Amino acid sequence: MGRGRIADAVKSGRILVADGAWGTALQARGLEGGECPELWNAEHPDLVLEVAKSYIEAGSNMIETNTFGGNRFKLEYYGLGDRVAELNEAGVRISREAAGEDNWVIASIGPTGKMTLMGDVTEEDFYNVFKEQAVALESAGADAAVIETMSALDEALAAVRAVKENTNLEIICTFTYEPTVQGEFKTMMGVSPAEAAVQSVEAGADIVGANCGKGYEGMTQIINEIRSVLPDIPVIIQANAGLPELVDGVSVFPATPKEMADQNPYWIDAGVNIIGGCCGTTDKHIREIRKTVDSLTGNDR
Repeated sequence: MGRGRIADAVKSGRILVADGAWGTALQARGLEGGECPELWNAEHPDLVLEVAKSYIEAGSNMIETNTFGGNRFKLEYYGLGDRVAELNEAGVRISREAAGEDNWVIASIGPTGKMTLMGDVTEEDFYNVFKEQAVALESAGADAAVIETMSALDEALAAVRAVKENTNLEIICTFTYEPTVQGEFKTMMGVSPAEAAVQSVEAGADIVGANCGKGYEGMTQIINEIRSVLPDIPVIIQANAGLPELVDGVSVFPATPKEMADQNPYWIDAGVNIIGGCCGTTDKHIREIRKTVDSLTGNDR
């Protein structure tokens, strides 16, 4: 049976489970600070595959790719600007092997690290860089692009348009939010969940939501805000496993699998359609989320 579109699956009533963290999972397998994670797609594909398989075995319906920093601007920092297509395509092939035919591969597209506000890049530059990455991701067999951890609207919307206009990939777009002193949630650039969601959909996104941030607290409020302006759009939440704590010089994310899964009923009541994890979440967290989702919905994964 074909996978179909993710948006169609959730509109039929299914609650889907996404994967967990990639960066911290690779660090646990030996990725050093200052190394290029995407280079592991070529040099340590077995370890990257191990991460992907761990999430599928834990119950993920969709698996990301190790391509978060696979845009030309990021890769040029490591002297790898001429390997954009190679490393992105390799990342998709690895995740596709883990996903098999029944699960979706959602290819990760992260921020470039540049801002138009600083004058070092234009929106056209953003568009062209994301176009290059998206075309490579689609060519290797991705089902969707997940444009994630965004803070600036101009960069995110350029990415959405680049994917929409140059590929047939389904588009997920998520921003990262932090609480303000007034109790609202905004990105680092001052964008609200409602504004980000509406403009992302207008640019061509099929699914919107939030990832990363300061953990799972506040995600219900973010879902409610998105739902207040977009009652029917599929929503995805991928929270960090709490706020990182420094233990013996290492950042540790303290939220247990049960603590994260305990939030899922509130998110589902608020209208979430896809639940996964971000920094610090492991296959154990995803396994617990899977159990909770199944017990709440009785749906077939």
